[in-house]
Amino acid sequence: MTGLALLSLMAVLGHGMGTPLCLSQQLRMQGDYMLGGLFPLGSAEEAGLGSRTQPGGTVCTRLSSLGLLWALALKMAVEEINNGSALLPGLRLGYDIFDTCSEPVVAMKPSLMFMAKAGSCDIAAYCDYTRYQPRVLAVIGPHSSELAVVTGKFFGFFLMPQVSYGASTERLSNRETFPSFFRTVPSDRVQVAAMVELLLTLGWNWVAAMGSDDEYGRQGLNLFSSQANARGICIAHEGLVPLPGNGSPRLGSVPGLLHQVNQSKVQVVVLFSSARAARTLFTYSIQSRLAPKVWVASEAWLTSDLVTGLPNMPQVGSVLGFLQQGAPMPSFSAYVRHRLALAANPTFCSKLDAEQPGLEEHVMGLRCPQCNHISPENLTLELLHHQTFAAYAAVYGVAQALHNTLGCSTTGCPSWPTVQPWQLLENMYNTTFHVQGLVLRFDAHGNVNMDYDLKQWVWQNPRPELRTVGTFNGRRLQLQHSRMWWHTGSKALCQVPLSQCSKQCQEGQVRRVKGFHSCCYDCVDCKEGSYQDSPDAIVCTPCQKEQWSPARSMRCFPRTPKFLTWGEPTVLGLLLMLGLVLGLVLAALGLFLQHRDSPLVQASGGLRACFGLACLGLVCLSVLLFPGYPSNISCLAQQPLLHLPLTGCLSTLFLQGAQIFIDSELPPAWGAWLVGHLQGPWGWLVVLLALLAEAALCTWYLLAFPPEMVTEWHLLPTEALVHCRVHYWISFGLVHAINALLAFLCFLGTFLVQSRPGCYNSARGLTFAMLAYFITWVSFVPIFANVHVAYQPAVQMGATLLCALGVLAAFHLPKCHLLLWQPELNTPEFFQGEGHGEVARERGGRRVGELTQGKSE
Repeated sequence: MTGLALLSLMAVLGHGMGTPLCLSQQLRMQGDYMLGGLFPLGSAEEAGLGSRTQPGGTVCTRLSSLGLLWALALKMAVEEINNGSALLPGLRLGYDIFDTCSEPVVAMKPSLMFMAKAGSCDIAAYCDYTRYQPRVLAVIGPHSSELAVVTGKFFGFFLMPQVSYGASTERLSNRETFPSFFRTVPSDRVQVAAMVELLLTLGWNWVAAMGSDDEYGRQGLNLFSSQANARGICIAHEGLVPLPGNGSPRLGSVPGLLHQVNQSKVQVVVLFSSARAARTLFTYSIQSRLAPKVWVASEAWLTSDLVTGLPNMPQVGSVLGFLQQGAPMPSFSAYVRHRLALAANPTFCSKLDAEQPGLEEHVMGLRCPQCNHISPENLTLELLHHQTFAAYAAVYGVAQALHNTLGCSTTGCPSWPTVQPWQLLENMYNTTFHVQGLVLRFDAHGNVNMDYDLKQWVWQNPRPELRTVGTFNGRRLQLQHSRMWWHTGSKALCQVPLSQCSKQCQEGQVRRVKGFHSCCYDCVDCKEGSYQDSPDAIVCTPCQKEQWSPARSMRCFPRTPKFLTWGEPTVLGLLLMLGLVLGLVLAALGLFLQHRDSPLVQASGGLRACFGLACLGLVCLSVLLFPGYPSNISCLAQQPLLHLPLTGCLSTLFLQGAQIFIDSELPPAWGAWLVGHLQGPWGWLVVLLALLAEAALCTWYLLAFPPEMVTEWHLLPTEALVHCRVHYWISFGLVHAINALLAFLCFLGTFLVQSRPGCYNSARGLTFAMLAYFITWVSFVPIFANVHVAYQPAVQMGATLLCALGVLAAFHLPKCHLLLWQPELNTPEFFQGEGHGEVARERGGRRVGELTQGKSE
């Protein structure tokens, strides 16, 4: 209802505006169980508390309309409980309300009165206060953290339950220091969490933070700093705003603090302050013409008329803040009108004085003399203040705990002559109570969980309107962006202002901090093999060894195994080559076996030549161990199964070369004896010895330096290379020693031999076969050493097949040509040099049939 309506109501009741009211007398009511009330009914700004020299009485002359409304909310709650049957049926609550003047010095006097022994004004000193019965059972208030810290320790000593409707500092949640403190407003920790979530949601990571130089401001600023730093929000400047006082020397620091904020280009300022300190700060800000900012307000000054009523206040910019939601109180306005009307009724006031004798005016003074001169306009704007519900709910919390302590039911309460405060305290913890349809509960720290509304100032002359633009439920913030307007320039804008020291990094980039602030940074790309773990990361997180990532990645990907697969084009080409070489080897072997008794085969070694071809076929088949997924068995078998057959092949060629060397270079007597032995069992013994020597080398290699299957995680960009690793290349080379020695001796013996005229030149075939061996394996060394590890098995397969093809093409295939297409040359004379040497020398390239015909002619 407007002030005009209230004036009309008072006129109807016949009360003139100049006649005092009796509101002060309504601040006390007798009951079976008494509640104490501490409310800021007056203001001590002009009381001169700073110049006190004696602990005398203090009178606060300036009225605080909010404090009176909160006191009326307590009064309304008590009357509802007394008139209802849901709580404490058959019992009556009483109350005793005193003024705190928003000063700890003033608040201590009524606190002492509450703890006075029932029926007196004295506090007795006892060893044990278990049976001590004070005047009140519980205390509602005070409203501010500064006062609650003082009274909380005092009441905590007696374990007197105290329920504040406005003190929100986190310090009061400490059960060891404040064991009997409760509140019907959330802790500042929740409000700070909401502030931090708001900054993050709107992208503001470069802010200034200030707090009032009192318990509320310092504690709130510390909470905000710790939570903001933990969430990656940079605080460019941080400072305390001194409280106004009589000549406070610290007020001179405010302009310097504002100048720093203005110079830093910070667009958002978090102000966790009491209303008085906030008024001081904004007064200097308006005088200094500080650039418009976005102010994130704490609950203490967001709705204070001390701040909203400042002249030129719209110049400061946009103001946002969180207020607890509570529950609507539709009947409160009517109740206030009713109490004002009664206070203006002389009959009611006279009756009130007669019913409540014994007021302690001689000790405490008049409870609220300025309340008796209030005008309706003083209360109109404050009727819907958020802390009104908190004061109202505090009474219901105490009543529910008393209801539980007495063991009451809906029909009545059992007889209980007295209840000690500490007995009530036991039932305050974890108490659930209902207020206006809202379910509240005191937790183990005395706090209640309530949601917040995000409010924004919308300027309506002469004061701002509080517009709801979001909600916060303790975990999640929901914004209504379409309802938000920003006054950070010459006009209101719908675009959210920026407050960042650096631009936002893109995906796959991390922040490299520059300077002293973690929000000033350069954006650095994450390299391959690393990724950006979180949007606020300052270093790239390396991928695990079994993972990979491209540059500027947000995650890692699993590596796929890489090995020489059967389906690769290179392997398919090598397999075709294997088929060709193996087919030629088998064809030559079959041809040699078919003509094993012919002079050509006998001159080539007979069965040893067949054995050599069979070994050459095994050499070709050994390349099948290289493709496919490696295993430890295949890694161990690769080199022995390659070199042992190769030794068998080369040993037969060595015997062939030795026979040619002996036959042509040594005296006939010795040569015939040696050749005879080499062509018999002794030749097989040489082959066996060579195989045993190679087997010994392979065994030593496998035992001393066994190759093993390994997975190389970082050799390939996106794959994990699985291959057989050789530990020492010297040992790998020694496995070739026997074969290299056999090939070298064979080459040396045949290279120096002078071919016999008229005979088949077997030495030349052996020479070229050994040259093919050496060219292949000498070329293999640099290629194998420089090619990527992934392709080394393919190189070794190619070298093996080329070696086999070279030996086959240089030594065996020419003989196969003679067996198939020139069988007439397959004679002892042509291959063993017995007569007809002249004919062979003159016409060595012609067919035998032509030679015979020419000679007969």
